[in-house]
Amino acid sequence: MSARPTPYPERPAQAPVTGGGLAELLRRVRYEVLPAKATEDKVLAHVPADVPVTVTASPAKGIGPTLDLATRLAGHGYRVVPHLPARQITDAGHLTDVVDRLVAAGIEDVFVPAGDADPPAGAYDAALPVLRRLGELGSPFAHVGITGYPESHPLIPDEVAVRAMSEKQPHATYIVSNLCFDPATLRQWLVRVRGRQITLPVHVGVAGPVERAKLLSMATKIGVGESAKFLTRHPSWFLRFAAPGGYSPERLLRRAAPGFGAPESAVAGLHLFTFNQIAETERWRRAMLDRTGG
Repeated sequence: MSARPTPYPERPAQAPVTGGGLAELLRRVRYEVLPAKATEDKVLAHVPADVPVTVTASPAKGIGPTLDLATRLAGHGYRVVPHLPARQITDAGHLTDVVDRLVAAGIEDVFVPAGDADPPAGAYDAALPVLRRLGELGSPFAHVGITGYPESHPLIPDEVAVRAMSEKQPHATYIVSNLCFDPATLRQWLVRVRGRQITLPVHVGVAGPVERAKLLSMATKIGVGESAKFLTRHPSWFLRFAAPGGYSPERLLRRAAPGFGAPESAVAGLHLFTFNQIAETERWRRAMLDRTGG
C-alpha cells in the first residue's frame, strides 16, 4: 500500500436539521441493518437509493460479513456506512487492509465503535486508537462516526463515556446516539453534550417499528450466546418491543421532534435501527411522511 499524506485539513460536516419538524427528520434517515443472508435483497427491494445504509458487525461472525455486504451495496450505488468495531480489528495491518478495501469500493463513511468483542481480537480495545490510526493513514474517509450514550452503557461508566467522547471529537465528523426510548432523556442528553463543547452533529438513534415474533426470530439467528448477551445488556429494549402489537417510534418522535429542530441541538437526522425488518421500517416511514405532509 502506498503511503498516504497526513490528515486532511478539514472534513465536511453534515448539516443539522433546522426547522421542518418531523417530516424533515423522516427524510434524513439512515437505516442500520445486520449482515444476514437475505439483507442485500431486502435493501435492494425496499430501501431508496438516497437512504444511507449502515452495516453492523457481530463479534460472533467477525468483521468479514460486514465488509462483504458493505462493498456489494456500494456497488449497487448505495451510500454505505460499515461498522468498524475496534475490538474486532486485530492490528494496524488488518486495519490498513480494511481501509484499502473500503476505499477501493468507493466508501467514504465509516462508524467506529469500541464493539462488544470480549476479549478483543487483537491490539485495539477502544475506538480512540483506531480513530488515531485512521488519521495516521491520511484520514481516508470523508465522514467518521462515533457513539453517544443518552442512557448509561451497561459496560462503560458514564464518566468514561463522557471523557471518551471529548477525546474522539477531533477524529470524527458526527455522533450516532445509542438506542433510547425516552424523548426527555434524549433532549437532556443533547443539552449536556453541547454543554461539554461537543459540537459534532448527531444522528439520533431510534428503533424502527418492531414486531415481537420477528425480533425474537432475528435474535435466534444471531446465535444463542450473542442473543443471551444482548438480552442481558438491554432488558428494557425487549420489554418495550414485547408490548402487545409490537413497538412504534411515532409517539417518541412526535414528542421529541420540536427539540431536535432547534439549531443548538445540531441534530443531523435519524438513525433507525431496523433489526432487519427493513420493508416494515420503510413502509412505516413512508406512511409517517404521508401523515405529516412530507
